Amino acid sequence: MIGMAWLAIVRRVPTPRKPDRASGDVQCVYIVPHERNAGLGSGLIDAVLDLARSLRLERVTVHSGTRAIPVYTRRGFAGSPRLLQVRDP
Repeated sequence: MIGMAWLAIVRRVPTPRKPDRASGDVQCVYIVPHERNAGLGSGLIDAVLDLARSLRLERVTVHSGTRAIPVYTRRGFAGSPRLLQVRDP
């Protein structure tokens, strides 16, 4: 194995128009160090996004380390002013 990607799928509260709702969160994309910078991470992210589209997920989020942010932004991820979080729950 040289890499992996993990997409967590979370059911969302149903609405009258959408009784079956879900979102995804990319929780892990990992490439072994000696195989990095060859486009494999981008390929895994694309595969995860293809899966999300096929499942009709409403949104896909990621909590990224600083080094990987450019990889995710090139794949279409962007910051959101609506995302709020509690740092120390």
